[in-house]
Amino acid sequence: MNRDDGIDVLGINASRPRIPASLYVAGPFSMGYVDFYTFLIPLYGLSLGLDASEIGILVGGRSILALFLSIHIGVLMDRFGTRRVTLFFVWTGMALAPLFPLVPGFWPLLLLQLISGAAVSFAWSGAQTLIAQLAEGDAGYIGKFSFFARFGSTTAPILAGAVWDYGGVWPAYLLGALWGAVLTIALFRTPEAEIFGPGRTDGRRRARFRARDALPRASDYVRSIMLVAIPAIALSMAVMSMRNTTYSIQTSVYVVYLNRIGLVGTMIGALFATVEIASGLGSLFAGRAMRLADPQRTMLSGTVLSIVLIAATPLLGGIFALLLLSQAVRGWLEGVIQPVILSVQARAVGRHQQGAVVGLRQTGQRLTSILIPPLIGGIADRWGVSESFVIFGAFMLLLCVPLALITQRARARRRRGRPSPGRRTDLQRFSRRGRC
Repeated sequence: MNRDDGIDVLGINASRPRIPASLYVAGPFSMGYVDFYTFLIPLYGLSLGLDASEIGILVGGRSILALFLSIHIGVLMDRFGTRRVTLFFVWTGMALAPLFPLVPGFWPLLLLQLISGAAVSFAWSGAQTLIAQLAEGDAGYIGKFSFFARFGSTTAPILAGAVWDYGGVWPAYLLGALWGAVLTIALFRTPEAEIFGPGRTDGRRRARFRARDALPRASDYVRSIMLVAIPAIALSMAVMSMRNTTYSIQTSVYVVYLNRIGLVGTMIGALFATVEIASGLGSLFAGRAMRLADPQRTMLSGTVLSIVLIAATPLLGGIFALLLLSQAVRGWLEGVIQPVILSVQARAVGRHQQGAVVGLRQTGQRLTSILIPPLIGGIADRWGVSESFVIFGAFMLLLCVPLALITQRARARRRRGRPSPGRRTDLQRFSRRGRC
């Protein structure tokens, strides 16, 4: 089966994969695992009397280890089995949950947040890797997974907030441990990909974990980063970074702008919920979008429209109905784009490198999440909040121009003819050498 670049990217047969229902249960509980602890830490910090800057450091601290170790953990998933590695981090998060109420000071709480934040983040990465392996890059299945995962991101904060209001810190964090227990059951009922099973088709024995495997290897990072030499990976990484940038704008100056025009918290929350709901619905259309149009063109054009919509926020005059409509359309577009990106990346590499490409993607997302909010905040302080939308939007649209040219050249090469299935490209040989 040949894809955009003429490579039999996954080495699979023509039959459609069968996805266990338990993986659709693992989706919301793994995504909600992150949101649960992200929501609780500011509340706990406030209850301890910490100031805003300390709470901000605690919130941002959860991404620090994930930024540097996502590639390493992804490689471990490729090497030792995705489910096995994912379960380790789920159990780590469960074990650390009851320790939060026992830690009253900022510095020990920050240390705990660093480890716990990384653990729940890697649990979510593992679920993404599992769907990429088991769905074999099928955008329809990935879209359904994304749809169900949205239930976790919407219900986890609501449940955490309710338990916090009625029970306080201990019941809230114990519920977090229970959340991980449900995720554990779902993962136990989800099989590993065939490449990790006892009857491996490559004739190699299952890798055994040794203590030195816990340490990152420079060679693993080099091989993972070199995946951007594959055009589909490079383009999808750039698009994913821009998509994450619009989210960073929404969680920073967008809130400031809405507050300045007089919207109350309930109305702001409704706008945020609209994006999540529309995004979940849009993800169900991803499989059809892959079949109807060129995937790379789809994700780039959808990203351009998403940037235009967020940049045009000050031009809507503060009219709530227009803001709601803009959020709904943008959420739907981003819901379509995300599974398409995941599918393109999954199909561009071998099955033995799904964890590596997820780790690479997570690294890029963490980097933009750290850099973009202070950057656009500085623009808002210098030129104004309303102006910052237009300035940053124009800058991102300019970045889309070279991406559009690259996409057009790639389509032209495909029209001229694809390489035969038996012919190996340099990228194929590189991908095969990089398998663990």
